[in-house]
Amino acid sequence: MPKLPTRLQRFRSGSPLSFRLLAWILLFSSAFTLIASAIQIYSDYSKDLSQIDSRMQVIESGYASSLSRSLWALDQKLLQTQMEGILSLPDITHLRLGIEPDSELVMGEIPRSADTQSHSFDLIHQGDEAFKLGELTVTANLDRVYQNLKVKIGIILATQFLKTFFVSILIIWVFQHFVARHLTTMANYARDFSLTNLSTPLTLDRPDTPSHRNDEIGRVSEAINQMRERLSADMVRQKNDAAEIHKFSMAIEQSPSSVVICDRQWRVEFANHKFTQLTGYDAKSIVGRHPGALSDNPMEVRDNRQLWQSIRLQVQRVGVWQGEVNSTRRNGERFWEQLIVTPIKDSDGDATGYLILGEDISIRKRYEQQLLRQANYDILTGLPNRMLALDRLKLALAQARRENSMVGVMFLDLDNFKHINDTLGHDAGDNLLIEASRRISSCLRGTSTVARLGGDEFLVILPGLTGPEPASQVAERILDNFRPAYTLNGQEVFVTTSIGIAIFPSDSDNSGTLLQHADAAMYQAKRQGKSSFAHFTPEMSEVSHERLQMESRMRRALEQREFELYFQPIVDTATGEVRAAEALLRWNNPVMGMVMPDRFIPLAEETGLIIGIGAWVLEEACHAATRWKDITGQDIGISVNVSPRQFRDSGFTKTVMQALSNSNLAPELLELEITERLLLDNSIETAEILRELDREGIRLSVDDFGTGYSALSYLKSYPFDTLKIDKTFIHDVTRTQGGASLVCAIINMAHSLGLTIIAEGVEEESQTHFLKQEGCDLSQGYFYSRPLPSDEFTEWLKAHLLKQT
Repeated sequence: MPKLPTRLQRFRSGSPLSFRLLAWILLFSSAFTLIASAIQIYSDYSKDLSQIDSRMQVIESGYASSLSRSLWALDQKLLQTQMEGILSLPDITHLRLGIEPDSELVMGEIPRSADTQSHSFDLIHQGDEAFKLGELTVTANLDRVYQNLKVKIGIILATQFLKTFFVSILIIWVFQHFVARHLTTMANYARDFSLTNLSTPLTLDRPDTPSHRNDEIGRVSEAINQMRERLSADMVRQKNDAAEIHKFSMAIEQSPSSVVICDRQWRVEFANHKFTQLTGYDAKSIVGRHPGALSDNPMEVRDNRQLWQSIRLQVQRVGVWQGEVNSTRRNGERFWEQLIVTPIKDSDGDATGYLILGEDISIRKRYEQQLLRQANYDILTGLPNRMLALDRLKLALAQARRENSMVGVMFLDLDNFKHINDTLGHDAGDNLLIEASRRISSCLRGTSTVARLGGDEFLVILPGLTGPEPASQVAERILDNFRPAYTLNGQEVFVTTSIGIAIFPSDSDNSGTLLQHADAAMYQAKRQGKSSFAHFTPEMSEVSHERLQMESRMRRALEQREFELYFQPIVDTATGEVRAAEALLRWNNPVMGMVMPDRFIPLAEETGLIIGIGAWVLEEACHAATRWKDITGQDIGISVNVSPRQFRDSGFTKTVMQALSNSNLAPELLELEITERLLLDNSIETAEILRELDREGIRLSVDDFGTGYSALSYLKSYPFDTLKIDKTFIHDVTRTQGGASLVCAIINMAHSLGLTIIAEGVEEESQTHFLKQEGCDLSQGYFYSRPLPSDEFTEWLKAHLLKQT
């Protein structure tokens, strides 16, 4: 068994707090024990002294009377006996009896160097009067009291020390078991604690009970674990923050915009890679320099000084500056840069630096200039467009008001442009517009403006006129310039123009009305025979108003069911049997009455309304042919005219197939009549649409053959089934030899190509005999029937079939 000092040494080294606690317990326990023992010993000592004192009081009270009588009686023997009885009492070692007047009696002896305690009392004889006989002095030896005191001191100190020691050991063991060992565990945990083992919690070797969790050890343990969890969360957050900072740093470095960070004094602290690419300045070489003083050219720095001064003032006042700057690269090249300058603020809102974001917008500026030009100029001709023209017209009117002068407004429209565009193609039409704009511009002086309003419409503004005559002179020059032929696709084409003129302020004092009046005058010029000009007169407003009303009413005609289909039969020339019917469109307006196609179809084509109207015609015509079969039991075909504008619509083929599907009409019973001018547009799109319709089984017919730019090669290139001879040729077959010969030639040519021939405009019986003789397949005209409404045509059809049977 190890010696106690060795154990204490180990205990001291293993648990310094426990050793110090033991030392303090022993110290305070010993002090308390000494004080308590001293009090107890003193109490016992005082008690023994009190007993001796009490005994002496007993001697006085018990022996004083008997001794007084013995002494009064001078009974020496009894007196001696009584004193020997007193001397035999405990601790009484000496008696001295002083007898009056001067004798004494002594018994016992006092030990040397011994502590004694004496008590004296008088011996008095009580008679008639009190008489003092003597005085007895009793002396007690205190050696027994001191001996008992020593024994008690030893016993008390021994027992108190042992009790204090073992209680201290017990307290230390309790402290060690319930506190110190857990503190040691915490100390070891804290010693090994690091950011690498945050996942390991602190655990103590004691039951997990509510009382343990709520005591000091439990709260400290919980606090340590909470600290671990916070550190763990902070560690994760710091890792995330570090990742975010790295990501943001990489984002700034790889940003598509240049980034420059300056300090409070506007000295460059950082510039990213994009800044180097954008400006050519090395990022490290500009650190510490002002962003407006990077160039070595003093003049550039001086020019930038005022700009950056305003930037600094606005950033301080507003908090941000944004603008476009014409900057200079290191090599001297100029470029447009979009700059955004904002302060970098701390938590108190004070600026600690400045962030400058830059982006090269040179391409965007070029695009803006291009867009600005596109917004104000016509792309094809390079002339001002409608927007810019209206602005210039307003400026010219304002100047004329100041100078009290006149302004001429000329509205030009190319004659038969749509025909040229449809026959020769859009490329030829574009070339025509370019050349027309050049010819118009060559007739004007520098202060005048020529603009393209759209399509084939041009506007000319003549400022500073003194009267209407100069406008007429300009119009004549333009008409003269249009007389020479245009060469389009290697072919000479003659195109004229119609010009309408309105004068400010006589015709109107505002730009909008002037344009309307010039437009009305232009339509008057067209009605005069084209290739002419006309000045506005008040009567023209009514005509222009009528045209606008017609367009407005036509836009509502479909939904209000104002359109009607009339049908004219197409018969077998030889037998007179009905083979098909042509659908002819009529417009029955409640206000204008019955409007014929030649009056509203050109306007419908011009406005694009022909697309919707044409789709309705196809749908109704196919349904009519289906009804005729249900009524007669025979297949009767239907022929529908298709305008070039309608044919070129991207959804035309789908519209045709939808009409056939909705009516359940066989494709071979539908024939589409196409004008010759469409064929002359020898485009891939035209050929593909025609072939697609042919593949679907739909019959194709060339309408009004011989009236346009006839080209027989087109009849071989496209999959046509039928050729219709125009009524102007049929009219002459019985009147002139040339007319008859021409029709015979057309019939023979068509038959040689495998085409069916239809003669239009047959009105006389003699014409039918000629056509029958020449082998014309089909005929159509008033001789058989005029165009009839749907119900009347059905009745005619029934009667004709009945006659045939």
